[in-house]
Amino acid sequence: MNRRCVRQLSIPLCTLLMGMFFSVSWVHAQDVSGRDIMVMVDERPDGDDRISELSMTLINRRGRQRIRQVVSWRKDYGKDTRKLMRFKKPADVAGTAFLSWDYDDPDKDDDRWLYMPALRNTRRISGEATNDYFMGTDFTYDDMGDRNVDEDTHRLLREEALEGVDCWVVESVPVDPTDMYTKKINWIDKEKDLPLKTDYYDKDGHLKTYTVDTVEKIGGFWTVTAMRMENNVEHHTTLMTFRDVRYDTGLKDSQFKVNALTRGLRR
Repeated sequence: MNRRCVRQLSIPLCTLLMGMFFSVSWVHAQDVSGRDIMVMVDERPDGDDRISELSMTLINRRGRQRIRQVVSWRKDYGKDTRKLMRFKKPADVAGTAFLSWDYDDPDKDDDRWLYMPALRNTRRISGEATNDYFMGTDFTYDDMGDRNVDEDTHRLLREEALEGVDCWVVESVPVDPTDMYTKKINWIDKEKDLPLKTDYYDKDGHLKTYTVDTVEKIGGFWTVTAMRMENNVEHHTTLMTFRDVRYDTGLKDSQFKVNALTRGLRR
């Protein structure tokens, strides 16, 4: 076959191969499962450690606001994570500290401690107390932790845009029938593998909604810098904004010991 014939055949052959490629890609995109999506969320890169300053605004049903300033530290230990939060302001909560050791193993209970300087007491948070709301916010102690993907079953419901962002909508149902929530509906940003919204349901219906307001790229990582949790029953809202976020700073293990709760930590 001469070169002219080869050139004539190459264009339709290329078109055929491209068609096959995109057909296969389309099939794979359709085959993604709810669990696959939540694994991508769980494994999204976020550095080995992180420091940030956090402002919490608590808004009650009358519109009255309380603002709290917090410093937060986080460090990964393989698939496990340790976090420390220390309140700076206002005076009535200054020095309060919360430490959590979150384990990836779903059969292992996370360890959590709360230090209250007014009582000079460190209290372990366990059992049903993990469903209590953290420091007057609309986040429970469990909400503040890291959840293993297989503690829930996940089902892809549909794909849709949320505020112009292409998302997967995934339903997550707890494996444990005694869990506080009966299900969650998650809107996952397809590009960033990031939950942008979550509706929480309990036995009485739609309990609350988590919404991401601002996402920025900091240190090469997509970072939520503003979010809110709205409680539909209590008509209460918690706004959280983060600033001075830094990744991979080389945090020491000593900052995540239980005895660190009772002493001031410097950044």
